[in-house]
Amino acid sequence: MRSTVPERPRPFADLFAGHRLGRLNRVALGLVILTLILLPAADLSITVRDPWVELQRMAGGLLTPDFARVSAPFEAVGLTVAFALWGVALGLLAGIPLTLVFHRCRWIRGFCAALRAVHELFWALLFLQIFGTSAVTALAAIAVPFAGIFAKVFAEILDQLDPAPAHALPHGIGRLSRFLYIEWPQARGQLLAYVRYRFECALRSSLLLGFVGLPTLGFYLESAFRQGRYQEAGAELLIFYLLIGTLRWWGDRRFLWLLLPISAWLLGPWPDVDPSLAWRFVTHDIWPAPLLNGDPAGLAQWWTQLPPLGAAIGNTLLLALMGTSGALIVALVLWPLVCRHFTGPVRRWLGAGVLIALRSTPEVLFAFVLLLLTGPSMLPAWIALALHNGALIAFLVARHADELRPGLPDVRGVNLYCWELLPRVMPGLLALVFYRAEVIMRETAILGILGVATLGFQIDSAFAWLHFDTALFLLIITCLLNLTVDALSRQLRPARTPTALSCDTPGPPA
Repeated sequence: MRSTVPERPRPFADLFAGHRLGRLNRVALGLVILTLILLPAADLSITVRDPWVELQRMAGGLLTPDFARVSAPFEAVGLTVAFALWGVALGLLAGIPLTLVFHRCRWIRGFCAALRAVHELFWALLFLQIFGTSAVTALAAIAVPFAGIFAKVFAEILDQLDPAPAHALPHGIGRLSRFLYIEWPQARGQLLAYVRYRFECALRSSLLLGFVGLPTLGFYLESAFRQGRYQEAGAELLIFYLLIGTLRWWGDRRFLWLLLPISAWLLGPWPDVDPSLAWRFVTHDIWPAPLLNGDPAGLAQWWTQLPPLGAAIGNTLLLALMGTSGALIVALVLWPLVCRHFTGPVRRWLGAGVLIALRSTPEVLFAFVLLLLTGPSMLPAWIALALHNGALIAFLVARHADELRPGLPDVRGVNLYCWELLPRVMPGLLALVFYRAEVIMRETAILGILGVATLGFQIDSAFAWLHFDTALFLLIITCLLNLTVDALSRQLRPARTPTALSCDTPGPPA
């Protein structure tokens, strides 16, 4: 008679054995070791004379928010929502047609990859030169990369559907008809869930647009932090957290009929753009003059005037590696805080609140606050990348772990973590880390606008000095780096990741 005693799970030490899982763990361990080896090359200096005094002032202000001092008008909160809502809507309008032809053409896949490889803030800096600080800049900055993201994720969701119902369609049926009659009924829940998740991401992107001058809540939040008005900053940050935390209620699709017209009214007035100047910018200003004039010697001279790319690219890659390894370690430490197998309802509720704050705060804002304490170095950027992405991964891993049933009775604490649950959630956790590597790479570049010596610093400087040809070239370099990291992470992670653990699915309700 076959024994019913559950098989003893592999211990933590044995995680680095096996085939696919062992390979993933060896790669993850290699990332951490490589980070430790290269860490001395990173600039982790603290240049602020007495950061602890400033930390006390900041903590005191954030813990005692004063809503009476809030300078952000109600319109700024409305614009934050309006930019996100209509940016997602426009991204959907462009992304769905791209989804239908995503796997039919390599050029379409490359085009979508290029769109999503450039961060929303970089798109905003580009569109600012044409449309100024208007709604067009904000909507385009969100919609353009989101279209590429929607195309990729929707195509991956449709690929995982049961192909059997498609055989019932007549021969020669069009791609659109197959989507409407076969794929949409099966994938409707997953597609709508991802749109809701992407709307939450758009709210964070909309907040960040205030860092480049657009009148969202982020504009007033940055000003309050920069000027040391921490009670005001705490109140405005709490407003944003409440906006994210109550999204499941006010963002319900039943209220779209009310949200869409109200938010559309907030977007105006529209900018008065001179078509000739816009055409000159697109066809002349962003291209090197020697290239347009067919002057090879002048192009060589232009090349020598570029900022030092070696250090900028090296710092970007190093910070991305540090952020990925940091996110892995943070996720391993934090996911038990919100897992039912380790904590009670009260402590799990408190842990969930901490992780919600970490994952809801954009990396740029997080790094900006830390930069005020430490000065411009890689240290605040590293902490911000690790905490934000690690908290997001921890949420998803904990949700998966809550669905597991331990096989060993009377095992608690560290033993339960190492022997039972971690071996079972580790494949999904590592898949998430490799998924987030592309996002971390995008964020690493954009952190340069805060003074961190990455490619983003050189791009922001080029825009500030109106060297648009240099800015475009650096954006292309950034795009190629992101595509390389994306391709590498796609090779490392499992071919099919469980939907519950995919970083492209919504996290737990806030």
